[in-house]
Amino acid sequence: ALELFLAQDALAPAALTHLMSDRAARRLCDRLVALGALRELTGRDSFRLYGL
Repeated sequence: ALELFLAQDALAPAALTHLMSDRAARRLCDRLVALGALRELTGRDSFRLYGL
């Protein structure tokens, strides 16, 4: 999953669903934001993009 973030400027959690469930992808992104590894780029609740 981290390789995808390194290869792209921004990703939606849906881009990770081939690796894990939709809920797990959202939780992973939220956890990485909390740890300071990712930033949430859109500022919206409904459709979020994450990047480094």
